[in-house]
Amino acid sequence: MAMGADRAIHVEIDPKTSSGKEKEGGAEGESQELEPLGVAKLLAKVVQEEGRNFVILGKQSIDDDSNQTGQMLAGLLGWGQATQASEIVFEEAQGKEGWMVKVTKEVDGGVETVRSPLPMVVTTDLRLNEPRYASLPNIMKAKKKKLEKKTLEDYGVDGRRRLKVLRGEEPPARKGSGKVEDVDGMIARLRELGAI
Repeated sequence: MAMGADRAIHVEIDPKTSSGKEKEGGAEGESQELEPLGVAKLLAKVVQEEGRNFVILGKQSIDDDSNQTGQMLAGLLGWGQATQASEIVFEEAQGKEGWMVKVTKEVDGGVETVRSPLPMVVTTDLRLNEPRYASLPNIMKAKKKKLEKKTLEDYGVDGRRRLKVLRGEEPPARKGSGKVEDVDGMIARLRELGAI
């Protein structure tokens, strides 16, 4: 809140359970963090309760790097979506359409621009803005701002995990490389390996 928010909602999740009930079938010490679908369901409830028509999210999370929550949220709400935004412009539309959102995003071949009426969900890219840093006066002001604490049960969201990691494997160790003296040596080595 020290970077500009007027108020915040903090949804507390018990690390031992994610739905207020004892976890089922989980190994001792297993993390019960919300999956992207659980986060999307929670955000959908918050959006509906708050009466909002525009949601902006990050592209990926630092825990599981799924890049799914924004897309799932748009699907649950039945709203349009734009992903990986590097620029967002609001335009007043003619007629009955109300406000339009023009989103520019970087793609492999250059830049793509999409346009959609509100309501809309947008996920961001790293070039969308300059990061803000909290100043000491703003940190002090943030202590007086409203922070509402809630739980998943307050929103009627079931946070049980639906996916189970069966195993994780490290990639095979890389084979050592060799040094060649000249181009002829490199060609001979490539022929040995069957590359040419």
